[in-house]
Amino acid sequence: MKVYLDNNATTMTAPEVVEEMLPFFSQMYGNPNSLHKFGTQTHPHISKAIDRIYTAINANDNDDVVITSCATESNNWVLKSVYNDKIKKGEKNHIVTTEVEHPSILSTCKWLEEQGVKVTYLPVNEEGVVEPHVVKSFITDKTALVSVMWANNETGMIFPVKEIAQICHEKGVLFHTDAVQAVGKIPVDVQNVRPDFMSFSAHKFHGPKGVGALYIRDSQALTPLLHGGEQMGGRRSGTLNVPGIIGMGKAIEMATEHLEETMAKVRAKRDRLEDALLEIIPDTFTVGSRDRRTPNTILISIRGVEGEGMLWDLNRYGIGASTGSACASEDLEANTVMLAIGADHELAHTGIRLSLSRYTTDEEIDYVIEHFKQAVDRLRAISSSYAKVQPTPGGETKECELH
Repeated sequence: MKVYLDNNATTMTAPEVVEEMLPFFSQMYGNPNSLHKFGTQTHPHISKAIDRIYTAINANDNDDVVITSCATESNNWVLKSVYNDKIKKGEKNHIVTTEVEHPSILSTCKWLEEQGVKVTYLPVNEEGVVEPHVVKSFITDKTALVSVMWANNETGMIFPVKEIAQICHEKGVLFHTDAVQAVGKIPVDVQNVRPDFMSFSAHKFHGPKGVGALYIRDSQALTPLLHGGEQMGGRRSGTLNVPGIIGMGKAIEMATEHLEETMAKVRAKRDRLEDALLEIIPDTFTVGSRDRRTPNTILISIRGVEGEGMLWDLNRYGIGASTGSACASEDLEANTVMLAIGADHELAHTGIRLSLSRYTTDEEIDYVIEHFKQAVDRLRAISSSYAKVQPTPGGETKECELH
């Protein structure tokens, strides 16, 4: 049996999405910027797809949604544009973010520091969430931008972005949120939260890879990251990825159409898996309160079991999981998110992320429960760091108690 539980890294493209994309590879394949019919016949389909995106996130006609290649591009665009538009002009010289952002934010911020920008990396609390009052305390009259993720890619913890956005607006500071792990998983309403910029990617909600978007509130100005053409109103040059746009539109409509029902079903499977693992495997810990997590995510640590070794054993059983962000999955250092929330260095090497999707079945959950324990038992038996005197099975559930 094969079970895929790495949906925070990427998702299967939904069959309905593939079907809707297919004609735009070999039938309606014209360049949308061409004046002949081969190009212009794609226009209504592109418009329909973009309308679906607007509807899904509740953007209005005054806002702008620009298609990009992925959220990494969108994140880079916002940070580097703020640098060009405000910081290089001497107006501001400070950006605020968190210690647990995606590498596309953290790496870009490190680059900005090399250009002379002051960057503050905010700590998170014991549940892995930055608190609004902490954000407020670090904003100064030199702050150009605050960038805080909507939901964490490793823990699934949902951040208080509405409160943070309000603080930023009161202070006259731009607010950006990386919503990659939120869109299609939990309700995302840009009129309610009111970010200035929001990044997301299609492949996180059963759309195709290679296409994402940047939401821009009130269509405010940003220096383009790419120059060379008038595509996307001159905001993002390059021939449009028509099949990708069509697929993204269909995928986001499917993901949000019955979202509350889908969330409930996924959460029930997630909770059953989490309860079982905590009950049958002693000395295990999950990170973050369930009611503040995206409904599909578990970050579980198993004392005495190296994360990479656990992945190897799970892979032998046909189970796909991860030790955290896919962009850092080949890094054998301790999990930075777990270190940020106060885990000791040994425990920070043990985190396993299990992320479900709407396609995860009850049979797959049963299979994972059985073989997850087998993998832990084998690895603990050969571990030199795990105590041979085992605690009593069925110990208490410990959420975020990692010291």
